[in-house]
Order: sequence, then structure tokens, then C-alpha cells
Amino acid sequence: MPLARASWITVVAACAIAAILFAISGYTGYTITLCAVGLAAAVNLLPEP
Repeated sequence: MPLARASWITVVAACAIAAILFAISGYTGYTITLCAVGLAAAVNLLPEP
């Protein structure tokens, strides 16, 4: 696995974990923001056309 792909997977996983923790704590705005950042990072994991 290339280093770039592994780093994007790490970013997506960190955003997902943080979003879950913020959702449990009741911080809706931060949860939505982290989900958006995680989805933006996940775009880099899509296969090349």
C-alpha cells in the first residue's frame, strides 16, 4: 500500500472516530464539520478512472 493512500485512510479514520465522539458529547456542529472533512478526504481514496 502506498504511503499516500495509508495517510488518507488514517485521516478518514481519525475524522470518523472524532465525529463519533463529538456526536456522543452533543457537539452537532463539530460532528457535521468532521464528517464533511472525512468525506472530502475519502474522495482521495477513490480509484483512478
